[in-house]
Amino acid sequence: MTAWTLQRRQFVAGAAALATAALGGCERTAPPLLGGFTGIAMARGHQLRDLLTTGTLPAPAVVRRAQVVIAGGGVAGLAAARALRLAGVEDFALLELEDSPGGNSRGTVVGGVPCPQGAHYLPVPGDDAREVQDLLEELGVRQRVAGRWQYDERHLCHSPQERLFFEGEWQEGLLPVQGVGEATLAQYRRFAQAVDAEARAAPFSMPALKRWSAKQPLAPAHQALDAITFDDWLAAQGLDDAHLRWYLDYCCRDDYGAGAHRVSAWAGIHYFASRHGFHAPGEAVDEARESVLTWPEGNGWITQRLAEPLRSGGQLRTATSVLRISEGRHGVEVDAFNHASGNVERWVAPQCIVALPVLLAARVVQQPPVFLRDVAQRLSWAPWLVANIHIGRPLTDRPGAAPAWDNVLYADPTPGGLGYVNAGHQRLDPRAALTGPTVLTYYQALGDLQGGRQQLATQPWQHWADAALAALSVPHPELRERATRVDITRYGHAMSIPTRGVQQVLSQIGLQGRSSKRKPLFNAERAPWIPTPTTARLAFAHSDWSGYSVFEEAFTRGHGAGLVAAAG
Repeated sequence: MTAWTLQRRQFVAGAAALATAALGGCERTAPPLLGGFTGIAMARGHQLRDLLTTGTLPAPAVVRRAQVVIAGGGVAGLAAARALRLAGVEDFALLELEDSPGGNSRGTVVGGVPCPQGAHYLPVPGDDAREVQDLLEELGVRQRVAGRWQYDERHLCHSPQERLFFEGEWQEGLLPVQGVGEATLAQYRRFAQAVDAEARAAPFSMPALKRWSAKQPLAPAHQALDAITFDDWLAAQGLDDAHLRWYLDYCCRDDYGAGAHRVSAWAGIHYFASRHGFHAPGEAVDEARESVLTWPEGNGWITQRLAEPLRSGGQLRTATSVLRISEGRHGVEVDAFNHASGNVERWVAPQCIVALPVLLAARVVQQPPVFLRDVAQRLSWAPWLVANIHIGRPLTDRPGAAPAWDNVLYADPTPGGLGYVNAGHQRLDPRAALTGPTVLTYYQALGDLQGGRQQLATQPWQHWADAALAALSVPHPELRERATRVDITRYGHAMSIPTRGVQQVLSQIGLQGRSSKRKPLFNAERAPWIPTPTTARLAFAHSDWSGYSVFEEAFTRGHGAGLVAAAG
């Protein structure tokens, strides 16, 4: 039992005693705070690591066959499965370590309230992300009305979208503006101009791979940015304002898991230039371009729908750890440990899609290709934590901006703290949103925390719950009394960090064209060329191959790998 739990109980007991004396009622005590680790079966990952370390794997108890095996059920694996089905391939199996697919884009339910366990939004995709646009059309999120694309307002983030707790009160937006001086505002404007200038020198795209080509994988201007850190680039521009630097560091930790001193200048600028730019206070904003799609369960809403046809079709195999992938002249063998049966199963197929993180793919692929070994040595990964805090009724707010979907604390006292999203914000019944229970999903990026991965593996869940509650008690002092449960989800290798030189290396891998045998997609369309790292029988798909983890990168890479495997 933690010290603050004892203090909490003493406080509640004292309050109950006063109520009894005043009202003559029965003594009441609040229930203890419940919680624990959930979502990620870390023990399975460690069991897999230990098996691979020994070098001696159990013999398979059964042999199964399929046309394609997909190793990994994150966004890339689910996208590959969808691409296979669109190409008419139904004879495949998707093997996933966890009990549910979705990777970093899974959702859950805490106290009856749907909430995210990872990624919680998707920016309205631009034309570079046509594969994602097609998916959203298929899911009914967008449709063409009177010749123009429109998004269903139920899926767009309700207003107000975001706010910042700054100088003791809430303000609209995440860029510090309340009470800042003219020098700060001037640096905001200079940064906006610098981002525009870099985008004009060489356009950025989301996903980034759409700008790569066999003749020029990475534009010279992007190569120069990729060679230095974002901090160094900002210093060279004379951008040293504390408020601006805090905001940009927050953005890097939010998308990349580490701060501006670690990510490349390419990554720092890409964050803005590939989507909606950077807008200084007072500048015109394109509301349609700024919009984001979100759901109570975050991007789990999408991955659940991608997984549904695989469950009904029998292709999805969860609680299954891939141990070995061996490519031969006539096919691929995939050995996997079934955690339900306790047996190793061998899958034999002509093609395999390796939708695993690069560090795991490099360990399970036998005689890995040179490009896989090189990238595994080059990349680094950020650990990540998500705390879902269930509260019985909404919190009393401090002065300033109204409650929003995304709520960030300036100079969050918790290392790597990124604020929280309110799972109840998207409710269609405004009365329930104002009075009913909800879940606050608090995010913590641990890429800059010394020994963060080790702490994530060894500290008890109460340690992380205490940290999240302490941080959010600054703007919400009554939070600890209203919290009923805290579920902690840990990601030991949540995302690759786009450090210096990563884009230069990755942009030169997998630049071969697609086979002419590729089958058309739905509506007889053919997707544009996508650089997909491949060997004769393996196609690699994961956001790691882009050097950073966002939905558009993972989905587009999985889609491309699925088409390669379908063409076979």
